[in-house]
Amino acid sequence: MNPQTPLQIKTGLRVAKPAGEVFEAIVDPEKMSNYFISKSSGRMEAGAVLQWSFPEMAMSFPIRVIAAEPGRQVSFAWSTEDGSETIVDMRLKAVDENTTFVVVTEGEKTLSEASLRWLKSNTEGWANFLACLKAFLEYGINLRKGAFDPSQMPDAGSEHA
Repeated sequence: MNPQTPLQIKTGLRVAKPAGEVFEAIVDPEKMSNYFISKSSGRMEAGAVLQWSFPEMAMSFPIRVIAAEPGRQVSFAWSTEDGSETIVDMRLKAVDENTTFVVVTEGEKTLSEASLRWLKSNTEGWANFLACLKAFLEYGINLRKGAFDPSQMPDAGSEHA
């Protein structure tokens, strides 16, 4: 790896639901609280600044919504452990009328020990986000419910996803 190449997270998963339904599960805090966050101060709409709480952390995190295009894209910015801000971009691509491919991209950061920890933690987090989104939308299951005991989390609170 070239040390000058910025680090970026990119992960994707197919969800057997229409793009509009996937989009609503991402932007609607009532739906998102069934698989990702525990609480949000509002709906994800372009220009909104929201506070997210997570079941495994005792703190909330501000997010700034950049874009929310129904059935296509959700983008937001949030701060990372080192105080810098990264952009999270969620792209929805309709495979057919009942299937959506969701790609989550976050970054970029320059190579350092801290950014490698961020890359590992948030890559795991976004893969978990996608698996939980799929389980909730396809089967009505909340994989995160009861899964986290904040006192037993390694590096609890070190990153978001």
